[in-house]
Amino acid sequence: MDKELFDYVAARADVLATADSAKQATKDAAVAWKEAVAADPSDAAVEAATAKFVDFLEGRPNTIEGVIAFLEGPAKQMLGEEAAAAGLAAQLARKEAGAKWCDCPACTAATEILAKFGRIEL
Repeated sequence: MDKELFDYVAARADVLATADSAKQATKDAAVAWKEAVAADPSDAAVEAATAKFVDFLEGRPNTIEGVIAFLEGPAKQMLGEEAAAAGLAAQLARKEAGAKWCDCPACTAATEILAKFGRIEL
């Protein structure tokens, strides 16, 4: 793996390992990737760890439709009506502008990695 691609994945793995918006399993996968590439920086090991990490991320980011459904439903009780309505308006505007994915830090990092490896379109 070339340095530019490695650095790209590493920067996003750092976000996924620490983002409040990331689920624990995603944080654990990001940390596992970082530990694997630190333990064995050979090309083969980095490629294998990265493939495992990308496979794990596939299907995890929330779609814009999922975010909208959350804001129309459970978010009203969790965040309050006003906050949910503001979030809903922002996400509907994003969808109208062509957004396909949640824009929280964790989903953004995951979708960027997945797109870089040709698994999704942004």
